[in-house]
Amino acid sequence: MRKAIVAGMFYPGREDDLRNVLTALFRGAGTETFSAVVSPHAGYQYSGRTAALAISSLKPAKSFIIIGPNHNLIGPEFSIMSSESWRTPLGTVEIDTSLATQLKKCPVIEEDDLAHAHEHSIEVQLPFLQHKFKNFRFVPISISGTDYSEALLEKCVLLGKHIATVAKGDIGIIVSSDFSHYLPATVADNKDAKAFAMIEKLDVNGFFTTLEKTDASVCGYAPIAVMMSAAKASGMKKAVVINKTNSGDATGDYSSVVAYYAIGFK
Repeated sequence: MRKAIVAGMFYPGREDDLRNVLTALFRGAGTETFSAVVSPHAGYQYSGRTAALAISSLKPAKSFIIIGPNHNLIGPEFSIMSSESWRTPLGTVEIDTSLATQLKKCPVIEEDDLAHAHEHSIEVQLPFLQHKFKNFRFVPISISGTDYSEALLEKCVLLGKHIATVAKGDIGIIVSSDFSHYLPATVADNKDAKAFAMIEKLDVNGFFTTLEKTDASVCGYAPIAVMMSAAKASGMKKAVVINKTNSGDATGDYSSVVAYYAIGFK
């Protein structure tokens, strides 16, 4: 069992406290509209409301594929766990071994538990899903992108197409990503708007090109590219912004912010 590593830091470590925080974050959230979303992964005091709006917009599913960046760069470039379970203060979530086995048929994916052992980007999504859906399984995929190379782009597109063949029916997708990091809010808004213009059109090549040209700092850019490829291969037409905020909305300091987007694909 993988134990929670950022409970008590990114979100409350006590079950009652966490339930109270999540209840407040979900209050007034919207309807279930999308089968795939982008959700942020910062501390709940900063990005929790945006994450709650992303997860609240998901349609119910029996299993979720959660794709996040590997900030620690430990393990293979594309790492999956296909067995065991993850624990949060709200309880245990089982990995969907059958779904993971299907996903592992994509040649870019490798089995590796260590890549997930100290990474928070997928873990912080689970309490939101537990609060919203109660009973579900999931599959974690961690990607350690470090550049905007053609080789990485091709792997992201390949995985996205494979996910499109697997994630049919009662399966949802969550991509875990924050957007611009440690920039003045106006600069972050400008850079992120250019990035989203490519996401909106499901233009994966344009997305990588734009990120490189603007010297962007979207930490989950590779998982987002996978989702864009999956969306296009699944017949989806566009992405829409559900909500966007930045850390300045919590701290009052807009001179150096981290930006957060909730994005839905349809």
